Amino acid sequence: MSLKMGLLGRKIGMTQVFHEDGTALGVTAVSVGPCVVVGKRTPDKHGYSAVQLGFEELPVRLATRPGSGFFKKAGVEKPLRHLREVRLEPKELDKYEVGKVLKADEVFKAGDVVDVVGTTKGKGYQGVMKRHKMAGDTDTHGTHEFFRHGGSIGCRLTPGRVHRGKRMSGLMGNVKNTSSDLVVVKVLADKDLVLVKGAVPGPANGLVLIKGSVKDVKKYIVPRQVKEIESKNPMKASKKGAPQGGAKK
Repeated sequence: MSLKMGLLGRKIGMTQVFHEDGTALGVTAVSVGPCVVVGKRTPDKHGYSAVQLGFEELPVRLATRPGSGFFKKAGVEKPLRHLREVRLEPKELDKYEVGKVLKADEVFKAGDVVDVVGTTKGKGYQGVMKRHKMAGDTDTHGTHEFFRHGGSIGCRLTPGRVHRGKRMSGLMGNVKNTSSDLVVVKVLADKDLVLVKGAVPGPANGLVLIKGSVKDVKKYIVPRQVKEIESKNPMKASKKGAPQGGAKK
């Protein structure tokens, strides 16, 4: 497992990227950074190695005196709203000094495999059919007010209680979620945008953390070529070479 640098950002929404052969790829646009290094964690002092990042300016009316003093000590003029730690290898800590500003193009490039951490959309209080994909009861004659119930939840005498973690109705969503092994399709340095292949957890304008994948995997986007498609479909090629109309006897 390798630890790589990451940055905080805001999810904008989904769009498409078109290849040269005309095929489309669904991507998520994320406004990443700029982030400021406001602290470092070392193995000697803290027991682990990490970099603490700050993101987005905090209005002066919401700032506290202890928080303002913390950022002033780190060399940051204005307090920041969000703070997150990103684990790194001990030998990588020297690259990031306190007070350094990091942008998207300095950390990510096209083809990188990343993990995106965000908070999923909150769905409120939901039943077992929507929350856990249960089938429900039969919708036929004789079923009375039991169409969307979850069924039995206990075991009578033994153990005489409800098991921990039993799937029941309750609050759905609004939990921390990580989408792993996503691929960076494109980095727009002038707009601080990162286009990530596929979907990212959370709503639009939701806070996300993009960091290098913890798995040693390699995934690259290989657009389909028109010639390869024609070679794999001999039926299309035979239709193109066939004469128009049937032969007369």
